[in-house]
Amino acid sequence: MLLCIDCGNTNTVFSIWDGEGFLDTWRIATDHRRTADEYFVWLSTLMGLKKINAEITKVIISSTVPRVVFNLRVLCNRYFDTRPLVVGKPECALPVAPRVDQGTTVGPDRLVNTVAGFGKFGGDLIVVDFGTATTFDVVDIDGAYIGGVIAPGVNLSLEALHMAAAALPHVDVTRPQSAIGTNTIACMQSGVYWGYIGLVEGIVRQIRIERERPMRVIATGGLAPLFAQGFDLFDAVDDDLTMQGLVLIHEYNTALETA
Repeated sequence: MLLCIDCGNTNTVFSIWDGEGFLDTWRIATDHRRTADEYFVWLSTLMGLKKINAEITKVIISSTVPRVVFNLRVLCNRYFDTRPLVVGKPECALPVAPRVDQGTTVGPDRLVNTVAGFGKFGGDLIVVDFGTATTFDVVDIDGAYIGGVIAPGVNLSLEALHMAAAALPHVDVTRPQSAIGTNTIACMQSGVYWGYIGLVEGIVRQIRIERERPMRVIATGGLAPLFAQGFDLFDAVDDDLTMQGLVLIHEYNTALETA
């Protein structure tokens, strides 16, 4: 079985792939202090509760938090007797190399989303990922990552608003009933929700102008379904896009080894 690990700034996601589908997916808060032993106790307990007796023999990791990778490597070596494939490292090949400025390091999550988006939807894509940051990844006709946009994430914006203005409370992200709020919470929710609708529309429009061609828009990340409600912002919403990309990258590297 293949264990896919996607480590983001806020959460780390673990999924087990059996060759045909994901047996299950679990999330844990990202913490560089968490040890390999703690990871194993947590993961094995959840697998036991789901009665998953899969033997993990292969692991692939994508991490935007470099400090976490060490303990994840120890987890793989100590408990699964395998060396993980880490996206972004020289030993991890990509189907198509990114085309960006020389010396630029592209985030592993963006590379994975690019591979997954192209594998499932083809080229000429804009992949919008609603994570800690809201990212826009532009995928060329041949599947190459050719650049994109990084904007503050929705929850990050709300947290900054609360911290900078003492009178403003914490609020949940939700679609307000109207754009005009009649109380403080409704005003904040409207500003964030409609603000991000406008942000997505504006950035997508500008990318299409610069590319001078139709570009399909694929959304992923926990808040993607919320912003897809009642709008034609996205051609598709896929919550599992990053995990699917990890599977595709692992399969590609396995094929290279056996060729």
